[in-house]
Amino acid sequence: MSLLADSHAHLNNPDFAADLDTVAGSLGGMLVLNAAYDIESARKAVEIAGRYPNMYASAGIHPNDTAKATEEDFRALEELAKNEKVVAIGETGLDYFRNRADAETQKISLRRHLQIAETVNKPVIIHCREAFADILPILEREAKTGGVLHCFSEGPDEVREAMRMRFFVSFAGNVTYPKAEKLRLAAKAVKADFLLMETDCPYLAPQSARGKRNDPRLIVETAKTLASVRGVSYDDIARVTRVNFEKLFLRRQTAPAEIIYMIRNSLYVNVTRACTNRCVFCPRIENPVVQGHYLGVKRDPSAGEIISAIGDGRPDEVVMCGFGEPTMRLDVVKDVAAEMKKRGLKVRLNTNGQGSLINKRDIVPELVGLIDVVSVSLDAAEEGTYNRICLPADPKRAFEAVCDFIKRARDLLPKTVATAVVLPPGELDIAGVKKFAEETLKVPFRARELDLVG
Repeated sequence: MSLLADSHAHLNNPDFAADLDTVAGSLGGMLVLNAAYDIESARKAVEIAGRYPNMYASAGIHPNDTAKATEEDFRALEELAKNEKVVAIGETGLDYFRNRADAETQKISLRRHLQIAETVNKPVIIHCREAFADILPILEREAKTGGVLHCFSEGPDEVREAMRMRFFVSFAGNVTYPKAEKLRLAAKAVKADFLLMETDCPYLAPQSARGKRNDPRLIVETAKTLASVRGVSYDDIARVTRVNFEKLFLRRQTAPAEIIYMIRNSLYVNVTRACTNRCVFCPRIENPVVQGHYLGVKRDPSAGEIISAIGDGRPDEVVMCGFGEPTMRLDVVKDVAAEMKKRGLKVRLNTNGQGSLINKRDIVPELVGLIDVVSVSLDAAEEGTYNRICLPADPKRAFEAVCDFIKRARDLLPKTVATAVVLPPGELDIAGVKKFAEETLKVPFRARELDLVG
């Protein structure tokens, strides 16, 4: 519970007047942002944030309340926005479902919120209900500080638009509802770097408590659903959404770089950040983060440092990877793999397949007895597309080297899998890559979501 982060709660709502201390005291170190919906609730959120170190506040006027908002309210909002525990402006936005204020009034209020956010340099919390087409161009032009689309209710296409604008996307308890399949598809489409979760309490309790008062403790069910949808563990979701909460709202620096990290029950080894490719989809240089793990090491670790960091753990597998190409440090890969095999552990190598080209010799025989599974990033069915997507250092030989490596590994190692990252429609024929892998290279194929390693 203490590792979780609720990016949008309303413990400032009168529904919690009788037992706020009980609820708050049960949360441990869970981070909670109590979002305002009018000036009174903003003041209450600030008061609560002052009482509990793990709680924060926003200041804003809900779009449904904009018809009755006064100039005095907006002046009060500007003052509240300066409070150090107010970490966001909102919730603001457009709501065409309730439609309690006309669209133009809502848009004027939204723009005023965006101006205040820019003045105090804080992100915005956006409420958008049946108004995505109208709100998108406003955010594109005027949301200078970024923010989050809270209680997201759209589909995968709208997720991609949000990420294009560098907006975070937050999911509430309704993602657990049996009929919310489109919402779960959206939750699967969000890159880990943009994922948040919330309760929106006292509303939108998850399925097991549907119809009852929601509170931050029930976010556990939402986290479990997101983990299932995205094919990761509960701990992965907890870590990712907390890191993102801290990054967006608290402007905290990334945690120290990790040389080993867990995803699901696989232990990944951050062998190196160096690589012979500069893939268009890879954030290796700009943002070396995978599922909430920061991999921006200042120097590559030695085999001894890696083995020491692994300790006595018994993961399902040890994966030699990193945000670079591990075969650039072949001796380290071999030394660590040899130690893991002595311990009876399964070892996987994630590679771009250029290891023999890099080392100027056929390295596959050297991996026999050390590597149980090799996963090779094929990423194209022919050289031209490969060069366009992967931007290899040696474009004349790279694709051929990858194909040769796959065939050699297929013949000498226990299991070889070709993979490709799923890119937006029109950028890559994923079916064509699958056919090339299975029919020409004669190896199994797996499509990879952009930021879900495996």
